[in-house]
Amino acid sequence: MKPMKFPKEQRELLIEQIQEYFEVERGETLGHLAADNMLDFFMAQIGPHVYNQALDDCRQLVTQRMVSIEEDIYALEQKIKPTR
Repeated sequence: MKPMKFPKEQRELLIEQIQEYFEVERGETLGHLAADNMLDFFMAQIGPHVYNQALDDCRQLVTQRMVSIEEDIYALEQKIKPTR
């Protein structure tokens, strides 16, 4: 899996959010480069887990939809009258 890349605007927003978190929750000032490196670290460490969970959620949704479609197809079947 190739590393996930964010558009520049979204990446900057995430960096700002990391900086804000450190300021509010920890009372620490985190520089732009440090927040950028932290984002890269967490994306490398947590990203694959989040990605795999998203795929699992997708698999479950597709399975549910397939069951629903199969039920709809069975509902379309016409009854056949027995011949004598």
